Amino acid sequence: MTRSELKIFGLACLVMALCALVLLRLQRAQKLGVPGVRVVQEAIRNEAGRVVANQSVYLPSNVEGYTFGKQPVTDMELNWLPKDTTYGRAHYTAKDGFETRASVVLMGADRTSIHKPQYCLVGQGWQIEKTEVVTVRIPKPHPYDMKVMKLTTSIQRRVNGQPQTIHGLYTYWFVADQQMTPDHLERMMLMARDMLTSNTLQRWAYITYFSVCYPGSEGSTFERMKEVMALTVPEFQLSTGPQLVGQQGFSNESSGSAVARLGVSLPE
Repeated sequence: MTRSELKIFGLACLVMALCALVLLRLQRAQKLGVPGVRVVQEAIRNEAGRVVANQSVYLPSNVEGYTFGKQPVTDMELNWLPKDTTYGRAHYTAKDGFETRASVVLMGADRTSIHKPQYCLVGQGWQIEKTEVVTVRIPKPHPYDMKVMKLTTSIQRRVNGQPQTIHGLYTYWFVADQQMTPDHLERMMLMARDMLTSNTLQRWAYITYFSVCYPGSEGSTFERMKEVMALTVPEFQLSTGPQLVGQQGFSNESSGSAVARLGVSLPE
């Protein structure tokens, strides 16, 4: 290596060292943002029933017209996701058998708590048939339209001994302090922006609702899901959208036909 090449190599090493030093200083000065969901001192358990954390994301248990079941965090999540991840899990069942599962994953200082949702669905055998952004009317603390990502999925299962195609409706969105988006890439851009402009690592939450149904009943099933979201989201989500002028709140009326219990495992 010539003297000139040595100088260039030494300069490159110096630049990389300076960059590493700057990143280290920024990381040490980094502050965590305020969650956009309610965190409470309530234990959450794993699949074996053992308490794995004394904090959880609050999900309401007293929802009119629905029974509430607290769901465990899977061992796979506990093994793979960072230890400072906070969870919330609930299963809501109506008298006519309709059910939906709500899940919240809240990141801490480790941003890898949240990943692209599609990976988990496909990994559990669900095929994504359609992806679309839709709006859900949330009535409180003021009426606003919330954008969510809606995935229509399918899987093959045996129902009463017969092969059957089952459809799943999987909705998700991301929430941080006064920020919401249904788009994973936009969330990453917003997180990077906040780190660069204010050195704040926002504690993003990944919120999902999931229901299963027979082919042909997707429309009525999603109306029921929106009903549950309208009843539950105001109870735990602190960030809201802009108020809709002249709009009234949610009317809790039955919408859509009943959906039978299918006995299909819901993805986490």
